Amino acid sequence: MMTLFSVLNLHLHLPDVAPELCKIHLAQSNNDSVLDHFYAGTFQSWQEGQTQKNFGQAYIISLIQLPQKNKWLFAGCFRSLSVSSEKINGYWKYETEELTECSELEGRLIIDFQRTGRASYLRAENWAEQLTVAEFKAQRMSVQEFPGYNQTSISKSTLDIIISQQIQSWRGALSNIAGIYLITDTNTGKLYVGSATGSEGIWQRWSDYSVNVHGGNKDLKEALKLNGSDYSRHFQYSILEIADTHASDQDILTRESYWKQVLRTREFGYNAN
Repeated sequence: MMTLFSVLNLHLHLPDVAPELCKIHLAQSNNDSVLDHFYAGTFQSWQEGQTQKNFGQAYIISLIQLPQKNKWLFAGCFRSLSVSSEKINGYWKYETEELTECSELEGRLIIDFQRTGRASYLRAENWAEQLTVAEFKAQRMSVQEFPGYNQTSISKSTLDIIISQQIQSWRGALSNIAGIYLITDTNTGKLYVGSATGSEGIWQRWSDYSVNVHGGNKDLKEALKLNGSDYSRHFQYSILEIADTHASDQDILTRESYWKQVLRTREFGYNAN
């Protein structure tokens, strides 16, 4: 069975990246979606901010937890160059350098590893033989293709990637339908029900949210004013009901009102009317 380190050392000819010189970072989502950082190209800078001095080795092997049991995405190998002498905004700031020799494996190599405890920073020498290769994807993982209208649930950062990169499967699906959508504040549980009509349907409405977050809604504006623009990371976007773009505006508004009533978003959510 091939291990991660056999791939690094034998196939990429990186014998210096030995287990005794490496820390394994098991990156998991808490408030931030780590996969979203990886998709957006901000994973390295995200990883460089640590609440503790976690990277006390020459190299960092970064693995991102996937939804599948015991599966981790190889996100890169980094040389640890330095760490700040004091915390900056509550974080120890590391300076790291990506090993470009590993770039061909990033987002393609899936590692099988059963973590026995809750530790996220492991001495590689103690676990090297258990980090086995489960899959080598033909292409780098990116934002998943459109999963279907009844399975759409994405974060603000994922929405931004979809809109900025104009991912065709999402644009094709969302621009061909009108309908009712839901914004969930995952921090408070408050909901906002909205509707989309017109030739570009939900795609155009969600594009507006990607640009200005609030889409003109008074209560969402207030939440962002109170908590700061970064609060948008708590927003999740999903679809409640669809109709083709030829449905009348009045029909869509009637269904929007129905969902507001069912979910009580006027009384307890972000809908002011």
